[in-house]
Amino acid sequence: MTLVFATGDLVLEREDCSDLLSPTASLLSSADVVIGHLEVPHTGASVVMSSDVPAQPGPPGALDAVAEAGFSVLTLAGNHVFDFGGKGIEDSRRHCQNRGITPTGAGRDLTQAWEPAVVTHNGRRLVVLSVNCVGPRESWAGSNKPGCAFVDVITHYESRGANPGGPPRIYTFAESRSLASLKAHINRHVADDVDIVVSLHKGLVHQPAALADYEYEISHAVIDAGASAVLSHHAHILKGVEVYRGRPIFHGLGNFATVTTALNNSSGQSPERRSWARERIRLFGFEPDPMMPEYPFHPESRNTAIAALEFGAGGLIRAQLIPCWIDDNARPLPVTRSDKGQAVGDYIERITEEAGLRTTLEWQEDRLNVKLEGSTL
Repeated sequence: MTLVFATGDLVLEREDCSDLLSPTASLLSSADVVIGHLEVPHTGASVVMSSDVPAQPGPPGALDAVAEAGFSVLTLAGNHVFDFGGKGIEDSRRHCQNRGITPTGAGRDLTQAWEPAVVTHNGRRLVVLSVNCVGPRESWAGSNKPGCAFVDVITHYESRGANPGGPPRIYTFAESRSLASLKAHINRHVADDVDIVVSLHKGLVHQPAALADYEYEISHAVIDAGASAVLSHHAHILKGVEVYRGRPIFHGLGNFATVTTALNNSSGQSPERRSWARERIRLFGFEPDPMMPEYPFHPESRNTAIAALEFGAGGLIRAQLIPCWIDDNARPLPVTRSDKGQAVGDYIERITEEAGLRTTLEWQEDRLNVKLEGSTL
């Protein structure tokens, strides 16, 4: 048996993150493999290489607490991975490896970016691939360019009725060649003694429940190519759970440990970050809680969860969610069903239903079981 835990985003701007991760450390350490997504480069580099709104670099020392909490694999393929160029990627990989954590999803070139994290346990291999589905283009790796593994997603806008300039219909879909590349990279690892988990950076940010067309398309393609499960992050808010061909798709694991000052409107921030902090309020309709200055996210994002996957000799045998709540100090806390866990579970069931996913979630003590038989579509 191999027990795998997976969390949502890690945004760690504190040098010492021990207190941030201490409430979940004993739980995480009980798993054989713990996967998290490292949202920002951890580097001493400071020259911004992105034309998008840049993150602030994370201090390398923050990864000490990540290792101590039990994380063994960190996925890097995301929209901020190239914010500080190849140096930021190189430093992030090195700082992970120096702490016994295997990075995947970004590297010095496209070949290294597609290299999976591989963990051997009880005679089986767990292969973890990390893929960015949201851009920006400068974050993508090339044959001789640092960056991340990616799928190119195309957005098409179509006017709606007799209302020029009004809200359009929006269609999204994967560019066929890059989707084929993803499927090929999965397929080459398929074997009887291998379990494949694919981590996708995808989703509509700060929007409860909503899923874009491309999220279904790419997630289903990943399962069709041979993956046992899909993990997702980027939206900074939980999304629903789907079952496709008997395999779980966690459409968004939300925030896990996320502390940042990059999204406030203080005078010390760059003009780009200050502008985006104001624009987020207009676009997404929420004001960050002023009592949580390091947690500038949607109020519903304090509902979060850890995905738990159990693999046996024949592959995946169970998928669960462990409800967590982000407290007033931005710490993710595992919660029992009798103490806020029921409310978090109700939230997960509601957003799953609102997304049109007919997934059966059943309580087993303090965890939500994902019924894997059948398909939701």
